[in-house]
Amino acid sequence: MGQLNAGIVPVTPFQQNCTILFDMDDKSGVVVDPGGDIDKVLQALKDNAIRAGAIWITHGHIDHAGGAMELKEALGIDIIGPHVADKPLLENLENQAKRFGLTDSVRNCVPDRFLTEGETVSFGGHEFEVLHCPGHAPGHVVYYNRAAKFAHVGDVLFRGSVGRTDLPGGDHATLIASIKEKLLPLGDDIGFICGHGPGGRFGEERRTNPFLV
Repeated sequence: MGQLNAGIVPVTPFQQNCTILFDMDDKSGVVVDPGGDIDKVLQALKDNAIRAGAIWITHGHIDHAGGAMELKEALGIDIIGPHVADKPLLENLENQAKRFGLTDSVRNCVPDRFLTEGETVSFGGHEFEVLHCPGHAPGHVVYYNRAAKFAHVGDVLFRGSVGRTDLPGGDHATLIASIKEKLLPLGDDIGFICGHGPGGRFGEERRTNPFLV
């Protein structure tokens, strides 16, 4: 097992951080949240000789799951996650797209497997714990690699901010509880990639994020 690494492919007008997690030695990996622009994602995989074995979804919003079915068919791999509470959002992606004027190639998403709190998912020997962190979306999950002190937090937490809660199924108090009760206790030294913008470390957010202090 080699070092865990990550590459980001910004996709769609939302500039969502579609993330390729991969092992540096054997180049096995997964694609997290392919929201769209699947041609860019496929090119990034090809350019870096990465073999994606699965698609991991953090939650059911269009900018994170809108291209999942297209990528699944292109690579012949499974879609894993999020929590089943986001099933209604995933079944409504095409309607979401119409509201945003983004009808091209967006399709409703049917995961091969939903996830629950406490499960693990892995590739190339890299194991990630699944944390159910609702608030931004009812079925939002976070993928946490304890060995690498790393988490992919989707839209739960951002550098200096938190996920919006004015969308269907959002709840601000629930979101803050998810962050304070499930993420921050993992430790100040945990590095994270989020769904938009730059990542950071939990400790810095605990000390300076205006939504948390």
